[in-house]
Amino acid sequence: MLSGIQHFRFCSRQWALIHIEQQWAENVLTIEGQHVHEKADQPFLREKRGNKLIVRAMPIRSHSLKTNGICDVVEFYEHKDGVPIHGETGTYLPIPVEYKRGKPKRGQEDVVQLVAQVMCLEEMLLCDIPAAYLFYDEIKRRVKVDITDEMRNEVQSMFKQMHHYFDRRHTPKVKTGKHCVSCSLQNLCMPELMSSTTVRSYMERYL
Repeated sequence: MLSGIQHFRFCSRQWALIHIEQQWAENVLTIEGQHVHEKADQPFLREKRGNKLIVRAMPIRSHSLKTNGICDVVEFYEHKDGVPIHGETGTYLPIPVEYKRGKPKRGQEDVVQLVAQVMCLEEMLLCDIPAAYLFYDEIKRRVKVDITDEMRNEVQSMFKQMHHYFDRRHTPKVKTGKHCVSCSLQNLCMPELMSSTTVRSYMERYL
């Protein structure tokens, strides 16, 4: 799933617990996130506003990344370098808008998910998308993200790692940190056990 790249960028162990071991737990942050997406995820809703066509909950996929997912909102703007859209005259440039709870984060987990969406749309529609947006519910405004080749390369690399772990059904160990406190899977992951030693290591040290 495309949305998994956000989990993977935040913590590869969290991603594996959810997408390989099929474990999940709610906390306040996940509930707030669901509420935010309820406003945007209205499947197949399509509306026209002037030179802009708005499509909500648009299914997307990429054969090169081997992933699929849903765009919260894709805004198609009339543009001479755009692509034709079924049922519409002229050509349009797609701009994805991803809705998020809270405010902009220090990490890049929201950004890599948005870049992955851009790459899917570019592959599907055979176009170039120079920028996209993240809408944060707490600040009630959009944050523009310029899409660079460096970002695209990072997303490709991350999907390769995700497929590698998924094919092996491997849940990695990771370095614990402050981010563990906000993780909804803290009680399932039990990060405090990461630093514990095995019985073999204990006995070898003892002997």
